[in-house]
Amino acid sequence: MNLINKKVTHKRFGMGSIVKQNDSIVEINFATDNKKFVYPDVFGEHLELHDASIAHSLHQIIQEKVLEQKEEEMKKEEEIKLQRKYQELRLGHEKLMRNHKLHPESQMVFWCDAEEQNSSLSEWKIFSGEIKSGNNKGKPNKPIRLHQNSAVLLTAVEPGRPEEDRRILGVYMVKDGFIGKLCEDGYIPAHSEYRLQLTEQESDQMLFWNYYVNEKFPQKQTWNTGKYRYFDNSWMAQILRDIVALKNDTREQEQAQQFFDHHCKMNQLIEQDLPKPNGSLMRA
Repeated sequence: MNLINKKVTHKRFGMGSIVKQNDSIVEINFATDNKKFVYPDVFGEHLELHDASIAHSLHQIIQEKVLEQKEEEMKKEEEIKLQRKYQELRLGHEKLMRNHKLHPESQMVFWCDAEEQNSSLSEWKIFSGEIKSGNNKGKPNKPIRLHQNSAVLLTAVEPGRPEEDRRILGVYMVKDGFIGKLCEDGYIPAHSEYRLQLTEQESDQMLFWNYYVNEKFPQKQTWNTGKYRYFDNSWMAQILRDIVALKNDTREQEQAQQFFDHHCKMNQLIEQDLPKPNGSLMRA
């Protein structure tokens, strides 16, 4: 909007004429001297245009700028709120990491159906399922025991086969920074490095019940209901140690060894102190 030569009245300096104008400054010639003001902020409260039509158009421009400023302020406030929320979450996460105490049974084993057998090993994550009853019915289960020291074991048994034939399909450490208590969607993602998949031939040699035992029924292979079970940290170490021995390919064996060493370190386990597997199949 061109305001050059337009007549104005200022509350303090009186009448004048606009002699210069750009996007941020307007210069006005008064009787005594020239004055510069912030454009268009000076109009309305301090400065009045004599031309009513132009004054109306300028008023609309000012209103639009005010709205833009309010939107910008709201946007900044929202960004500050998000930053504060992120900071609170980060501090909470760090506190949980610092204060975490190892649970002796912080490993997880999953019963995988046919679809999950493929998806869990291709996407390297698995869903903990939904709560079946109560006020939180339908919400994802929180794997509350899982932490940086936890590994997830994937198992399956072929349709029509007895539970004692449950095979180990693969295993992975949880993703860096994963804390089960903070897991809202129920998905447990894999570590970028520590993950192992067994071939069908290897899987046939890794029977889950060689390692796991239900203390209520120590000589039975009883799964009953549910998608997963927590189990002993040392049992997971036994499984990883046997996978190392099972691997023939040098590179895969090295990867399995690194996985085993990392798991032992995270769970404060010493390889020489690990007992031999003593699952329910061993006791039958």
